[in-house]
Amino acid sequence: MTLEIIPVTGLPEFSEGDNIPAILSGPLRAMGLRTGDVVVVTQKVVSKAEGRVVPSGHGQRDALIAQETRRVVARKGNILIAETRHGFVCANAGVDESNVAAGMASLLPEDPDASAQRIGHGLLDLTGVEVAVVITDTFGRPWRNGLVNVAIGCAGMPSVVDLRGSVDAGGRVLEATIVALADEIAAASGLAMGKADGVPAVVLRGMEMPELPHGTAEDLVRPSGEDMFRNSPLTSISARRTIRSFGPDSVPREAIEQAVRAACTAPAPHHSRPWLFVAVDSAAARRALVSAMAAAWRLDLESDGVPAGTIDHRLARSDTLLGTAPSLMVPLVRTGGSTTYPDTRRSEAEREMFLLSAGAAIENLLLALHAEGLASAWISSTLFCKEEVRQALTLEGGWLPMGAIAIGWPPCDQPAPRPRLDLTDFLMYR
Repeated sequence: MTLEIIPVTGLPEFSEGDNIPAILSGPLRAMGLRTGDVVVVTQKVVSKAEGRVVPSGHGQRDALIAQETRRVVARKGNILIAETRHGFVCANAGVDESNVAAGMASLLPEDPDASAQRIGHGLLDLTGVEVAVVITDTFGRPWRNGLVNVAIGCAGMPSVVDLRGSVDAGGRVLEATIVALADEIAAASGLAMGKADGVPAVVLRGMEMPELPHGTAEDLVRPSGEDMFRNSPLTSISARRTIRSFGPDSVPREAIEQAVRAACTAPAPHHSRPWLFVAVDSAAARRALVSAMAAAWRLDLESDGVPAGTIDHRLARSDTLLGTAPSLMVPLVRTGGSTTYPDTRRSEAEREMFLLSAGAAIENLLLALHAEGLASAWISSTLFCKEEVRQALTLEGGWLPMGAIAIGWPPCDQPAPRPRLDLTDFLMYR
């Protein structure tokens, strides 16, 4: 197979409202556009034509980045890596001030796959030639220096080619090979249209397309559950928040076990690990725990004179979280290893060390769950009915329940990224 990468030259500066197929069709006809060619267009052209170039001066750039960000992946100094609403992970959520007028910034197209499809259909109407279309942008990559062109929009061709199950040249069965065909075409096109060359489109010719269903650039986005590098460690810590509603999917035991391993790295007194994490994953165990806790709370609230309607409301709200979260965990601590001193103040301080270590272990657990893409909520409920919790979980008396943790996948309408915290009230230098 021999490939040609042919620059489309003589194109004007694009602006809002321009008809991209109409502008491309003349030069493409002149160069002899053929069925099977791939027309590759830069994101900047599409964004300009679709009115996605906006003012960025007077501090508006940060607001634009926040607007385009669905999730902050990593932050270091002034460098921000973010996931866009499309699922792309890139610098500044795709907000780019290059190759646009001063004081302006381009945003990624609202739906690059739909844009690619419109360009392909328009070119077919105007030239009579059926072509594939790829829209590209330059992204950085983890672990490697430099930028490469990747596909953010694709139409008229397979975007990924799954070779799993086929045989390589040595006769071995391929088990994990999935080729990002649209990205390979985008990267090749970048050789003929550098940022400073003024070439916003090329034709790639000679590609032998596999006979597979056509795909989109969205197919190239790795699902969150398969993303092993979803957050940088520091971002994962600062982005974690309490979430009290969850998606319906179950939580794999492997994720729970990974989080407990992280919890067990917390500091603890006397080289101990005085914690226990009880995953309440069977329906029977969940019912027994929630019922025992509800009965204890009702007695306490009634003795405090709380009206019956208020009691029912509080118990229903708690039951919704504890009873319906995909996974429920009860963390416990044992202070039996603490030293008893004649001075009661020292003895109390010794006991507090164990309680503080339990808090550190719980925080480690919550952060590890977040790093795995899971949502969680720590609630203090079990602290108010310790004996009932121990009985429901069939634990000996030395264990102290330290709240409960509801765990699950984030809901589809997950909250916006946590804003960067102003440290004025929380940090002091001396």
